[in-house]
Amino acid sequence: MMSRLPLLLCALVYAAPALRAWDYDGHRIVNQLALVGLPPAFPTFVRTPAAAERIAFLAGEPDRWRNATELPLRQANGLDHYLDLEQLEAAGLAPGTLSALRYEFATQFAAGRAKHPENFPAIDPAKNSDQSREWPGFLPWAITEHYEKLKSAFSSLRTFQESGGTPEEIANAQADVIYAMGVMGHYVGDSTQPLHTTIHNNGWVGANPKGYTTWEGFHAWIDGGFNAKIGLTLADVATRARAAKVLATATAAGARDTLFGEIMDHLVAENARVEPLYELDKAKKLSGTLPASEEGRAFIEEQLLRGGELLSSLWLTAWRTAQPDPYLRGQLIKRQVQAAAK
Repeated sequence: MMSRLPLLLCALVYAAPALRAWDYDGHRIVNQLALVGLPPAFPTFVRTPAAAERIAFLAGEPDRWRNATELPLRQANGLDHYLDLEQLEAAGLAPGTLSALRYEFATQFAAGRAKHPENFPAIDPAKNSDQSREWPGFLPWAITEHYEKLKSAFSSLRTFQESGGTPEEIANAQADVIYAMGVMGHYVGDSTQPLHTTIHNNGWVGANPKGYTTWEGFHAWIDGGFNAKIGLTLADVATRARAAKVLATATAAGARDTLFGEIMDHLVAENARVEPLYELDKAKKLSGTLPASEEGRAFIEEQLLRGGELLSSLWLTAWRTAQPDPYLRGQLIKRQVQAAAK
């Protein structure tokens, strides 16, 4: 990144409250790093202080949904935050063979689970209050679907801008873009927390020959406790924010969606960082003892930077590939013709 902070970065670092933790505040950091990574040509309305703050605030929206007590939202939303990759293998599935469509995958997994019942212990009802333990999680599908929602929002905005939309319509379309950008950032942030990709998500489970921690508070410690203890802030990583790049998005008939494939490959790479994370803990590099371990701090900072890079790239790709909405354009042209005829 350039040696001098751009105006947006300065605003994010110095006008925002201190950012400590990979809970709500950590997700804010990922969204803010993604904003910094966008190229100058990206629509400028997202860079205003109000829009930047809205995008950062919305990083926490899916976790606020998790506070709901009603079962329909708890189940549907909770499953979107993770994918336990080991469960795919248990069902006889490989990441490269999965459908990019959520419900086709659900069918694949259900069939695999039924075929290999010996790999799936009985579910403890006391630990299944949201009735979700039958599933491995749907994180890559959530990211892909939110990407498509953002692309649709950009399509509508472009159409209003190019085909006679009113100032109010354009402003509303911009608000839709901001909302979609902010919310999808949460799931991308989840994808770069390695514990969101594994059955070992809250302490090591099952055979444990290397003696990793089985502490059930481990996930919360990595999400926020360690970061808060060492005082990790946006300013610590902002100047290392990584530039967005356009991702491959082609879809071939009968083949896996390319963008979904990139997201799955990303999750596999993050899953490979699960054991190194446990190794750091075993070596007391994540203890929170001050001064903080350089290795522990570097690992967490790298995860935040990776999240910002992927999110920024998804935003950029959605904007670059969005085309005007033919139906909406037709309606706007029809409205203009009717107005001219009066």
